[in-house]
Amino acid sequence: MTRQRRRRIIHTRRTATGLVLAGAISFLAGMTDATGLVLSGDFVSFMTGNTTRAALSLGAGNFGHAAVLITAITVFVLGNAAGIVVAHFAERRVFAVLGCVGLMLAGASLMSDPGLALPRFYLIVASMGMVNAAVEHIEGLPIGLTYVTGALSRFGRGIGRFLIGERRFDWTIQIVPWLGMLLGAIAGALLTQAAGASALWVVAAFAMLVALAALLIPKPLQRRFNQTAPRASIQRAK
Repeated sequence: MTRQRRRRIIHTRRTATGLVLAGAISFLAGMTDATGLVLSGDFVSFMTGNTTRAALSLGAGNFGHAAVLITAITVFVLGNAAGIVVAHFAERRVFAVLGCVGLMLAGASLMSDPGLALPRFYLIVASMGMVNAAVEHIEGLPIGLTYVTGALSRFGRGIGRFLIGERRFDWTIQIVPWLGMLLGAIAGALLTQAAGASALWVVAAFAMLVALAALLIPKPLQRRFNQTAPRASIQRAK
């Protein structure tokens, strides 16, 4: 076997592993978003929608709902930041991030009292922010997990480049998170219809299952899914 062929095989395996993982996490995000939307009436991962709804609430004078959504956006951003910190310090980055997400969702599942509806909403939002740190790119190609607008945009631009003569097909992977989100949202909607707030337990269990499955991924490969700041830059920042 030539060195070039061996490299192609390794590249294919890495890409396939990343796509399966991204699809599973997007499925989790879809389940969580559908369940959270049914339970709270607001999005837990679609911050573009929450931004628009916050603006509409402000325009209508509904400052209380606007404040809830603006706080949710802030919590989502902080969840992303926390995910990067967890990923940076953990040896098993994907497992650590998904494990934290699973614990947060389990904590949200315990908040069944109606008076805890808002804290539960924010905890789910934070978990959906954090999960984005599990996989940031696959073989150098950026990929979204809890939002698919960017993925669909990159997929559409890939189609456009194909039509004008470009024969690269790496853009086709962008459809994976969309499919995962779609299927997960369908599952989440059905679960919530059948079990109500208890559906969050199923979502939390699925998150932990994916986290455990991620332990099978070698540590060097897990590192390739994350964007790591150069050590020299970190030292200069200190």
